[in-house]
Amino acid sequence: MTPLPKALFTRRFRQMATLLLILVPGSALADGTMAARTLTKTDKERIARYEATQKSAIAEARAKGDKADVATLDALLAGKPQPILGVDIRGDYRCRTIKLGGSLPLTVYGWFNCKIDEDDLGYRLTKTSGSQRLTGRFIDDSANRLLYYGVSFIAGEKPGRYSAKADDDQVGYFLKTGPKSYRLDLPLPKFESKFDIIELQKR
Repeated sequence: MTPLPKALFTRRFRQMATLLLILVPGSALADGTMAARTLTKTDKERIARYEATQKSAIAEARAKGDKADVATLDALLAGKPQPILGVDIRGDYRCRTIKLGGSLPLTVYGWFNCKIDEDDLGYRLTKTSGSQRLTGRFIDDSANRLLYYGVSFIAGEKPGRYSAKADDDQVGYFLKTGPKSYRLDLPLPKFESKFDIIELQKR
């Protein structure tokens, strides 16, 4: 058999890889260029400052927060990121928001409902109860985390389109921290705090 020319082989390999990603349910297209194309300039900057913002906000929360709330935060942060690629994250969750730093040094809100479902574009996270809602999607980032981008909205309103209104845009990382435990880290939210954590527990 005559071997394929290198250029033709490379092109066919790329075509097969793209087709495989399309056919795999829930695939988020593990391609750094997708994040570069998708995220707004502001959200690229927020993600670039993720580690520094997280460290600063945690320190502020521990220094100024209520003792019981600090214990809740420390318990949440004790869950170390686990491999998430290939994990079926679809399902119903209970979820709560923890705000760190800024005008609210540390605030732990009550539990609400979230879900992760799937459509033609991949996995989609939605907070389904409470007055403050969010919805967004994922892009593969590494073996231990997914990149999240989405929007916040008010219950009763239709969610806007990501990048349509900067004040509504969200960006962050989605982590698996236990058998049924997950965490969504949102650096530099537009209002109130320096860093938000959405704790999710699969039902």
